[in-house]
Amino acid sequence: MINTANGMISTPSSSANAQSPGLKTYFKTPEGRYKLHYEKTYPSGLLHYSHGKTVTQVTLAHLKEKPAPSTPTASSSSFTGSSGVKSAAARWLGAGNGSRALSFVGGNGSSKSVSSAGRIGSLGSSSPSNSMTNTNFDGKGTYLIFNVSDSIFISDLNSQDKDPIKSIHFSNSNPICHAFDQDAKNGHDLLIGLNSGDVYSVSLRQQLQDVGKKLVGAQHYNKDGSVNNSSRCTSIAWIPGGDGAFVVAHADGNMYIYEKNKDGAGDSSFPVIKDQTQFSVAHARYSKSNPIARWHVCQGSINSIAFSSDGACLATVGRDGYLRVFDHSKEQLVCGGKSYYGALLCCAWSMDGKYILTGGEDDLVQVWSMEDRKVVAWGEGHNSWVSGVAFDSYWSSPNSDGTGETVMYRFGSVGQDTQLLLWDLEMDEIVVPLRRCPPGGSPTYSSGYPPGGSPTFSTGSQSSHWDNVCPLGTLQPAPSIQDVPKISPLVAHRVHTEPLSGLIFTPESVLTVCRQGHIKVWMRPSGAESQSSNSETVSSSKDKPLVSNTLGSTSHKQ
Repeated sequence: MINTANGMISTPSSSANAQSPGLKTYFKTPEGRYKLHYEKTYPSGLLHYSHGKTVTQVTLAHLKEKPAPSTPTASSSSFTGSSGVKSAAARWLGAGNGSRALSFVGGNGSSKSVSSAGRIGSLGSSSPSNSMTNTNFDGKGTYLIFNVSDSIFISDLNSQDKDPIKSIHFSNSNPICHAFDQDAKNGHDLLIGLNSGDVYSVSLRQQLQDVGKKLVGAQHYNKDGSVNNSSRCTSIAWIPGGDGAFVVAHADGNMYIYEKNKDGAGDSSFPVIKDQTQFSVAHARYSKSNPIARWHVCQGSINSIAFSSDGACLATVGRDGYLRVFDHSKEQLVCGGKSYYGALLCCAWSMDGKYILTGGEDDLVQVWSMEDRKVVAWGEGHNSWVSGVAFDSYWSSPNSDGTGETVMYRFGSVGQDTQLLLWDLEMDEIVVPLRRCPPGGSPTYSSGYPPGGSPTFSTGSQSSHWDNVCPLGTLQPAPSIQDVPKISPLVAHRVHTEPLSGLIFTPESVLTVCRQGHIKVWMRPSGAESQSSNSETVSSSKDKPLVSNTLGSTSHKQ
């Protein structure tokens, strides 16, 4: 149970997600308190031997009312905590059925008769004669899809019940990544990538309607690793506006593009990669082949991929420490650069497509500008690897006058240090002066200093990093850490007892997930709370400048 009288969590030792008594059930921001509303997890009896072999990722999926049989399947929205990617259609959340996205009165109409302990022996589709329909499912709602060990769990976000309403067991491999299509037109809207390299597409609605113990109506791709010798799936994404096309990234440095409307067993063969260090694209030889293309991106694993909201650009981060941004339609490298240390683990786009966040083994959060094609800010605050980043597109500055002249971004990051960090970044105050600053000169600000009252640099010097925009198709080395503005977190809060793996922003909450499969829903401040708490939180935030004039040493995890 959760005892909120003193703001601390007290849970029974037998609970599947027992919490440390030192964890608070809220954290403060200038706009008010974010409060822990409830938690989601898997049934405690389902801890399999392979539990420690996978990292839990979470996908948020919103299903609208089921359409009439003569019309295509309703469009829906999704965003995934693993990469921070958020579709523009996520604005449907809270508006699909005329109610708030997280109105916690009742559930989604799903029956609890589905056994969450169900196991399946094979991954084939169930036959119509054996398929049972859940008559209590009304075809709409908001759901959490997350993987733990060798199972996929589906939870009703609008219910305060911790346990999932559906589980799907994979007998021969572990699910690693998943994605939900915001514009599915023929029913298949959910992708699942496995440790074996196999990929499945299914209808989420159909899985919820069926009370069986296995995938229903699944399309199988890369069966038994026929395409890529069973290289592990690492990240998966639908192509925005791609009419059913999707991309699967693998641990061997390759990405494959599939079309869900083609046979998943279609023959595909690609030429041998001559130079593993060079980016290359190969297309399938036959029109019926699936996958239709292979992109060789890097040596070593691709750890995460993310599309810009318009689908024009694709960002990847990998084991080699590089962010790479591609023009998807032209199949060309646009820009990229290296981390300060180690691998990059996660990336996310701003909704306007102007900035990209990355995080990784150097414990830093970096902000990349698509206009400048380089790093424009870096954030220090985590004590271990950064495992998830995301922009909060639903947040607006409390002091905004609505003119839109100054662009302020709020974003979040989570790490293996169990912390959630929130950051505020006023890009006009950082990027514009740096673009105008002459080589060897010091940045100047129209207001004297950026928000927070401190200059950006402690040295007052500047290198060629800011001389001009990086050429197209260039991978940049990591710039000197003294040449890039440092930002400090607005909030640092320990939210779990286990290392974190992702976060998602919704119109009314922030979701955090740990590697072990426990999810927490933090409700945003209400209007009344924001006004009453501004006096105490805003004053304290003035003591912590947004842009620091001290450049501390980076803590690396060896």
